[in-house]
Amino acid sequence: MSDGHSWSPDHEQRKFIRDYGNKVLNGEGALFVGAGVSRAAGFVDWRGLLTEVANDLELDIDQEHDLLALAQFHVNDKGGRGNLDDRLIEAFTKDAVLTPVHEILARLPIDTVWTTNYEQLLEQAYEAAGRRVEVKLSIQNLAQARKGRDVTIYKMHGCVTQPHDAVLTKQDYELYDLTRRLFTDSLKGDFIEKTLLFIGFSFSDPNVERILSKVREQLGQNCRPHFWITRRTPTVCPEGRRSAERLAYERRRADLHSADLKRYGIQTVWMDEYEHIPDLLRALEAYVMRRGVFVSGAAADVAPLGEMRLNELSRALGRELIVNDFNLVSGFGVGIAEQTIIGAYRGVYESTQSQPTDRVLIRPFPGQAPERVRAAAFRAHRVDMICRVGALVVLAGNKAGDNGETLPSPGVKEEVTIALELGKPVIPIGVSGHVAREVWKAAVQNPAKYLPGLNANNELQTLGDDSATTAQLLNAVLSLLKQAEAIASGRGR
Repeated sequence: MSDGHSWSPDHEQRKFIRDYGNKVLNGEGALFVGAGVSRAAGFVDWRGLLTEVANDLELDIDQEHDLLALAQFHVNDKGGRGNLDDRLIEAFTKDAVLTPVHEILARLPIDTVWTTNYEQLLEQAYEAAGRRVEVKLSIQNLAQARKGRDVTIYKMHGCVTQPHDAVLTKQDYELYDLTRRLFTDSLKGDFIEKTLLFIGFSFSDPNVERILSKVREQLGQNCRPHFWITRRTPTVCPEGRRSAERLAYERRRADLHSADLKRYGIQTVWMDEYEHIPDLLRALEAYVMRRGVFVSGAAADVAPLGEMRLNELSRALGRELIVNDFNLVSGFGVGIAEQTIIGAYRGVYESTQSQPTDRVLIRPFPGQAPERVRAAAFRAHRVDMICRVGALVVLAGNKAGDNGETLPSPGVKEEVTIALELGKPVIPIGVSGHVAREVWKAAVQNPAKYLPGLNANNELQTLGDDSATTAQLLNAVLSLLKQAEAIASGRGR
């Protein structure tokens, strides 16, 4: 959660999480990312980009409302757009830090992203999340397809890497259907076939508004539902820069704008503060990933349970996850992971209503990674897997040292750390010893950190009880998983 404040979704926000989350789970979700997301990272918006342009033209940027016309005036005055291209490069090639919004969006299992932004933060966010990105910049590469891509980013107004082709001026917009018609057709197709989430977007872009009008013209009132996250104008301005009358006017206009967007099937998700938007997206992420479970474990030394019982527990855990409607994500290591996968497949094949590819995701570690990048590659792989789940279960966790001694598994420790960083519940089966025992002790001391929001006292006691049976251990794990799933789905509060 965000630092320094507490937030929980209201009824309408929960409805958005459920409705859009289900579209994402069905593979029907898409994103439309606007300049507001980049502005939070430190980049200028259109008005900031054109401030010097207005000064050069002896105009006041604060009095200009048609910024496309302003950019066109500059091109007309200079006899070309080279100076404007230089400003674009300067403004959008400076260093900027990814925001939590970028990071969360990049973790969501969404493969289609539209943006009017020129900078490359989205590409950086997806690559940092271990996802293979294909960027569509021009008509020429729109028909191409990168093999093995995880996400496609459509930069419908171009990119800072090709400033001469960026859509910047009034004339660029007027000629859009001649120069970029396939982008128009592709966006229309996605608007018809997918559910878009607009974020950081003001709907002041005439190009997008024109495309939405064409979609509505074709579909009438049969538009798919779409969503727009935006901040509601406050009733009081903390800085005192706007009067109560001005704020009331802005709220009234915003309500009318929101009502008008319903003509296109776009529903507004109101937020009281911009700083709560990452919390809303985290809640969406938790909902989408809530049924996934990653089992973190390694056991060169099978003590204290012994090989037979440790294998039995691992297989039973895999099976019970499937039987109880959870899904297994695994890095397919030998030993615990192998046994867990076997148990999960048993659970799948006992069911006549699910397929293995839907319930068991196996992502083997990149074994051929060069030594110099091995640690980074393994961490990125772990982040990718743990991003796909709602909780992590820790089992044993040890490795053999160079001299044959038993050492805590650094990989299991790293997986626990990643899960905590991502806000995922961590469920340690303490009786299996090693790292799991260490994590269990820490969870007993600080359950709010390891099992946030869960009533975990009884389950933790069972998971650390050496006399507990396999059935009792599994019941404790499943009880915590079901609590976490209920909270993520909005049923637990």
